Amino acid sequence: MSDAFILRCIGCGASASPAGNCRCPHCGELLEALYPGLRIESPGEWQARWRARRDSDRPEDASGVWRFRELLPILDRAENAVTLREGNTPLYELPRCARMAGLERLWAKHQGMNPSGSFKDTGMTAAISRAKQEGYAWVACASTGNTSASMAAYAARAGLRALVLVPEGKITASKLAQALDYGARTIQLRTDFDGCVRVLAELVGKLPLYLVNSVNPFRLEGQKTAAFEIAESCGWQAPDHVIVPGGNLANASALGNGFRELRQLGLIARQPRLSIVQAAGANPLVRSWREHGGERLEPVAAETAASAIRIGNPASWKKAVAVLRETGGACLDVSEEEIASAKAAIGAEGIGCEPASAAALAGAIRLAGAGFIGCDERVVLVLTGHMLKDPEYVMARAAHPPVVEAAPEAVLREMERA
Repeated sequence: MSDAFILRCIGCGASASPAGNCRCPHCGELLEALYPGLRIESPGEWQARWRARRDSDRPEDASGVWRFRELLPILDRAENAVTLREGNTPLYELPRCARMAGLERLWAKHQGMNPSGSFKDTGMTAAISRAKQEGYAWVACASTGNTSASMAAYAARAGLRALVLVPEGKITASKLAQALDYGARTIQLRTDFDGCVRVLAELVGKLPLYLVNSVNPFRLEGQKTAAFEIAESCGWQAPDHVIVPGGNLANASALGNGFRELRQLGLIARQPRLSIVQAAGANPLVRSWREHGGERLEPVAAETAASAIRIGNPASWKKAVAVLRETGGACLDVSEEEIASAKAAIGAEGIGCEPASAAALAGAIRLAGAGFIGCDERVVLVLTGHMLKDPEYVMARAAHPPVVEAAPEAVLREMERA
């Protein structure tokens, strides 16, 4: 039931009604969804129910988000969910990467295996479902690529119009092609991502546009279900450590909230540490953490080849700081070279990811080397996007395939060189 939740401001604590700009009408801070009446009498029965739904043909059951709908009561009816059967993504073991990091075992939750190729889908199904329920005709986002691809797909599925604002020349062709293919009205602006956010905020204040960027509290409610899946895959025993790439910082916030809810409801015994890794060229949270103890954040001019986390003024930084403090996690940045090396290591496992995802492994290697992660701890990396989101990154760094004569001998010579 949609009346089972309340929206509360993370700043002044006031209750709020759903609003187009997704901010508190009193102080302008972000909102969060809470479920004050939610109780679980038999955790085992709920866990069995969620698992059984994976065998159902109903779209809302087959979704890795909506099969946990008891912990996501934001719609009037579950059948109203706009879904592409997102979620239920694999948890891969990474034995070679574990050895690189000096860990006994290491896993990757690959959110790039969602329908549009990124973790955004688990949040977008919730945001678009709410937009449709509230009667909006248009949805809108500013994006570095993944959000726009996801929003365009779910808007098309819902029969809604979609407006996408992207920074000119700072989005990969693969991501741009997705938004265009799904029919979104896509406009490039002569600015960076943060400039796109500013323009969109003005438009939302003037037009009946439903904002689906990560400031949308319902989007984070969808994204928190990845924490449920991780816990489920681990036999409802939370891992010791979860490591997340940090861009706009909503995903770290959502995962932290998800694990907290599981603990509060008695579904897991404890929360994992959650650490956030940023690129050195786009590290506003790291600077805030080091220089100001997370009390204030100063925007930076972001520059990194990991385009999905090329964000200099993250909207959800206060929520991310709260998760870091609550779980005792670390906040660090890694170089472009470390990201490239980590991406190659993940690829050598037969698992591709976009560059931003590889920041999580680079951070794990650094944290394990510093002793912050014990060698016997159970560590899960969150891979946020598919490798085909940014094939140009690989082609710019990999050795180009040689061209030889069409003869067995020529091929054998190349095999010997290898």
